[in-house]
Amino acid sequence: MKERTLGTKLLLALVTLGVLAYFIMQAVRYFGDPLTTTVAYQYEVELSTALSGYVVRDELVLPDDTNGLLQQQRSEGERVSDGGTVALVYADQASLDLQEQIRSLQTQIEQLQYAEEAALGAEVTLRLDTQILQSIRDYRRALAADRLDTAEDVGTELRSLVMKRDYSHADTADVSAQLAELQSQLSSLRAQAGSSVRRITAPEAGLYSAVMDGYETVLTPEILESVTPSQLDGLEPDESGLPNHVGKLVLGDTWYYAATLSEDEAQTLEESRNLKLRFAKGVGRDLDVELTYVSEAENGQVAVVFQGDTYLSELTLLRQQSAEVIRRTITGIRVPEEAVRVRERTVTDEDGTESVVSETGIYCIVGMEARFKPVDVLYSGDGFALVRSTLEDAEEVTSTQEQIRLRAGDEVIITAYDLYDGKAVRS
Repeated sequence: MKERTLGTKLLLALVTLGVLAYFIMQAVRYFGDPLTTTVAYQYEVELSTALSGYVVRDELVLPDDTNGLLQQQRSEGERVSDGGTVALVYADQASLDLQEQIRSLQTQIEQLQYAEEAALGAEVTLRLDTQILQSIRDYRRALAADRLDTAEDVGTELRSLVMKRDYSHADTADVSAQLAELQSQLSSLRAQAGSSVRRITAPEAGLYSAVMDGYETVLTPEILESVTPSQLDGLEPDESGLPNHVGKLVLGDTWYYAATLSEDEAQTLEESRNLKLRFAKGVGRDLDVELTYVSEAENGQVAVVFQGDTYLSELTLLRQQSAEVIRRTITGIRVPEEAVRVRERTVTDEDGTESVVSETGIYCIVGMEARFKPVDVLYSGDGFALVRSTLEDAEEVTSTQEQIRLRAGDEVIITAYDLYDGKAVRS
């Protein structure tokens, strides 16, 4: 009897401990619920290759074989027509000063001529006021952007406009008299200038660049047709004739970017389409390029050449430059990598055969329940994945399917106990 009583007590103790352990576990799960969520959002990933190479153009050097004071007449990247003036060469300082006087008189004459027009109608004065206000805005924008070269040009134009506005209040007879006097002075100064100014013209049309770096004759489009990695690595500029040139013309509309990289990276680029080149500095946009040349390998390295035909005027100052070649852009919905799950479900074929299939998806909170939304994984990165709904390309979607379509803004479940489709996760 005593043994039976002892056994009963032990059994009751075990049952009590089991029940207690069960409630403790439930309490831990209740108060330490691991449910964590985040919001899915649209995201873009770029697959790119970093490079360091040379920008190559078809360039024509403009020699300066004259003595005197040189004054450039074109800005960087400005297009020059065949025979257009690139620079002026003055015999001495006196000739340069004389030309400054001529330009000053021309400006004053222009202002007086405008004043004569302003006297004929109020609309001319109104147009002038509008131009002054716009110039003030342009001047402020140039200063805010730290573009002092642009600010100087805009400031000169603004001063001219203000003087025109001032002359517009003058008497017409006085304006005509001043105009006749200034035109007489201008004719006299032009006669004195005579042949003291020589023009340097462009032998053919192109983009003007005043910067010479010695690579103009070293790096040419013809050389790129057979360039090797060792040739690119051993490039040295030819600086022997730099002081005796006034600049160069960039011919045509095509430019090139030559660099070295590994064979594997080159093969990846060859398999890619719609390549874009992003320079580290100098150009604020991605440029469409085409991979036109891949050399034979040397110690696992190859020389590659990319060709572009847009925005050449913005590339005239670039030579040795770091860049990224963007070979692919992937757009999708970003979710944490651990939120991507694979579940197995049973499907029935048309002939009644059942089979188990695996399905990749994301659990999202819809109302108070966890709903499984099937997705295709487009990219896996550093702790995240880019996905899209498997219903993205569907032409027709039922109301039931619409509920399981993943969208940006959905609340994605990262961690939770015993997840399954339809589980109540909030009370």
